[in-house]
Order: sequence, then C-alpha cells, then structure tokens
Amino acid sequence: MNCASVIRRVSSYIDGDLEATIVEEIELHLKTCRDCTILVQQTRLTVRLYYDSDLVDYPVEVQARLHETLRRKICKDPN
Repeated sequence: MNCASVIRRVSSYIDGDLEATIVEEIELHLKTCRDCTILVQQTRLTVRLYYDSDLVDYPVEVQARLHETLRRKICKDPN
C-alpha cells in the first residue's frame, strides 16, 4: 500500500466499506506514514464537523478546479 492508494480509498476506509485485507494494508501503511495518518484524521474530523451542515452547491467552475487540483496532487505523489 502506498500514499496514492490510501488517498484513493480514504473515504471508503473511514466509512468501513473496504474488505478486511485492504483495511489491514491501510492500517499497516498508517503505522509508518505520518502524512497519511494526518490525512485520515483530518478527513474524519471534517466529516464529523460537517455531518449535520447544510449542503453547499459550488459553481461548476469551482468543482472543476478542485477536482483538477486533487488529480494533480495524487499523480504527483511519488509514494
């Protein structure tokens, strides 16, 4: 398991929607990767904070920029 794999699966991991073997691989990676550990912790916190919030409908341009930024980040990560 590498950082890019964890990033792609972070939502499913937090939601408990992954097979046990994948969860084990992620948890093994988290023991040695501070960046991914922080990502998981911050994602969990964000979900908790906004769980009951009203949905915000962002303009299509903002959504496209956000998605492109995330794609670039994932592709740039050497892990």
